[in-house]
Order: sequence, then structure tokens, then C-alpha cells
Amino acid sequence: MLLSYMLEHKTNQEKVVMKIKHLEASLNSGRKLFRLGNMVHAIVAARQATQLPHLVPRFCLTVSNLSRALYFVCDTVLWVKSVGLLSDIKKKKWGNWATKCYYYSLMINLAEDLYELCWRMEQAARMGKPKEDSSPCGPQFQSLVSLATGGLQPFLLLLCKTLRKHPPLLLDTVKNLCDLSSPLDRLGICKSNPGVIGLCGLISSIVGILTVARPHLRLKH
Repeated sequence: MLLSYMLEHKTNQEKVVMKIKHLEASLNSGRKLFRLGNMVHAIVAARQATQLPHLVPRFCLTVSNLSRALYFVCDTVLWVKSVGLLSDIKKKKWGNWATKCYYYSLMINLAEDLYELCWRMEQAARMGKPKEDSSPCGPQFQSLVSLATGGLQPFLLLLCKTLRKHPPLLLDTVKNLCDLSSPLDRLGICKSNPGVIGLCGLISSIVGILTVARPHLRLKH
């Protein structure tokens, strides 16, 4: 009787394990389908970015969203390999391509953040100056350059003031910087420990949740 009970108990455990594995596989498939939706969203976002009036944001956002779409393509190929639909896919090569696409997307996003930050700082630097001091034929960031060469403290003061007045820009920059830690480590550009990567991921997730809960904190172009 004891042996029969143990065998029955073992069978029940195996059934539970099989159900958990099946549920995990279903969730994983759903996650991949969600990523396919993200790929379509990235392509649509790239198309919309081509309609932006200013050259730098138009270029950066178009290329960034295309890079994101390529990342999701590579990620889908890796999923096809993991479920056994195609066995001759080189996992390491596709994983490396996915990481590079993600890395390029983040770098271009940061470049766009930097451009907008410089533009906001330039606008703030021009405020309060007499009109005759401004040169309409001069460089776009003339006031900002003159402020930067005038001393570090006024420049940092203007930087902090600008970021404080534009929380969406601050949050987007922080999120992109935090997301960058993982591809930098995977590509061997800047090695880091799992604790730092985990902390950056946590901060990025908190910022993402915050921008979803408060849409006015999401950076708009």
C-alpha cells in the first residue's frame, strides 16, 4: 500500500511539473507574439518619425525605430530556434545581432535626447538676453557654447535647471542610460557585474511604469 501511494504521489508530481512546463511554454509564446506586435509598432513609429519637421529628430527617431524592429526580428528568430522549428539557426550569431541592434537603437535615442537637451538649454540661455546680443546668422547653439566656455558652474546650473523644468526629457535620458548597461556588457564594450545591471534594469522598469501611469511624463516629439 505504501509503495502504491508513493507511485501515485510521484505520478501526481510529474503531472504538476508537466502542467507548469506547458503553462511556461504558453506564456513564452504569448510573450513572443507580444514582441511581434512591438516589431509592427516600431515600424509604424519609424514611418511616423519620417514626418517630423526637424531634421535631427526625424533622422534619429526613424533610424532608432528601425533598429528596434530589426532587434525584434532577431529575437523572433531566436524564439524559432528555441522551440525547435528550425534547428540550423546559429543562436550565438543571431543573439549577437539582436544585442547590436538594441545597442544602436539606444545610442541613437541618447543622441536625440542630447540634441533636445542642448536645444532646451540654448533656449534657456537666450532668455533674459537683449535681442541685439543674439545673432540670427550665427550657429544654432551659440549662446550655449559661450556659456560652456565661460565656466563649468554656470553650465551645470543651466543643465540642472533645464532638466528640472523638463521631467520627460530627464526620465527618457535616465531610462536609455540604464537600458544601455546590458548591451554594453554583452558586447564586451564595458563589462559590469550582475548587480549593477540588475539595478539599472530596476530603475528602467520603474521609469517605464511611471511614464505609463503618468502619460504627461512621456517624452513627446
